[in-house]
Amino acid sequence: MTCPRPAHLRGQVRVAPQVRNDRTLTLDPAGRHRWCALAPCARVEVAMAKPRVHWQGSGYLDTNAGDEPLEAGFSGWHWSRASDTEGTTVLYDLAPRQGPAYRTALRFDRRGGLHEQATPEPAALPGTRWGIQRRTPADAPEHARVIETLEDTPFYARSLIASQVDGRPLEAIHESLDLDRFARRWVQALLPFRMPRRRTRR
Repeated sequence: MTCPRPAHLRGQVRVAPQVRNDRTLTLDPAGRHRWCALAPCARVEVAMAKPRVHWQGSGYLDTNAGDEPLEAGFSGWHWSRASDTEGTTVLYDLAPRQGPAYRTALRFDRRGGLHEQATPEPAALPGTRWGIQRRTPADAPEHARVIETLEDTPFYARSLIASQVDGRPLEAIHESLDLDRFARRWVQALLPFRMPRRRTRR
């Protein structure tokens, strides 16, 4: 469904992996949450029949799995992904319920290699209209800025940002997730409107 005016969508999304990966990262000390970038470098083609639009470009595909709800394992996180001609960089900044904060920078190159880099201290980014705090690792605070906010909700923000890590300029898709906010009753009451469930006929 579209937003703000509800309408049905119809079309195809094709993802053509250029680099494949099957290595899984454990996100929490207890090992209950896992993440894998299945196609860290990919080409994506979107062909819509309704509305009649078409575009293509670079893309990415990952998956998450867990043995408990996300809000049971984390109070929140900041994540970003930046792709260029040499590969893809993924930055994780996690706040587990148990144990210390966990930050990592992963570089997937075009030959299928995976390299873990030193992660600089996070730099603050402007908060959203809903009060979601945003931050991202950066060599220096002046290297981090929000280019555009793409999605702004009571518990989640998706943005296009600029940063620099290990001397490499990055233009990244960035997300900040506040799971304390997500778990509040008033936010849970909004979810059926934000993510409507489709009833199946029997």
